[in-house]
This record gives sequence, structure tokens and C-alpha cells, in this order.
Amino acid sequence: MKLRARYWKITDACGHVHEVRGPGVVGEQPVLKPGETFQYTSGTPLGAPSGIMFGNYEMETDGGETFEVDIPAFSLDCPHAMRMLH
Repeated sequence: MKLRARYWKITDACGHVHEVRGPGVVGEQPVLKPGETFQYTSGTPLGAPSGIMFGNYEMETDGGETFEVDIPAFSLDCPHAMRMLH
């Protein structure tokens, strides 16, 4: 199956929201066979030292059917910022 597109909703600690949509990831639309993985590194500018993001990937099967895979929310934290637990 092929990773066709991505969508991210990014919110920084000040509440500013940025949405990203586009083909593939990091300029690629990887094709994955059963059991294979694809790993990449990416980044996003934030107006605060922390934030949160979530989104989804649009996948396409070999037969041409598409479906979405939800990516649960995860935190974005500057490694040099003071951390506060809530």
C-alpha cells in the first residue's frame, strides 16, 4: 500500500493553530509491503516552546481503495525549555 497524503493539526502552548496537508511525507510517497515500515524525521516551527499535534495519513491499497489512518495526539517539547507538570 502507498502513503498518499498527510494531514496535521498543530497547536502551540499559546493556542495558535496551524494545519498542514499535502502529498506523502518529507517529499516521498512510500510504498509498503505487509510487515514493512517507513521511518522519517520532520519538524514544524512553533511560536512557543511546546505544543501538541495529531492528524492522519491517507493510504491507498494496491487495488486503488483509499482509507485514513488516524495518528493520536502527541506532545512537541523543546528539550531546552523548563518543564512543568500539570
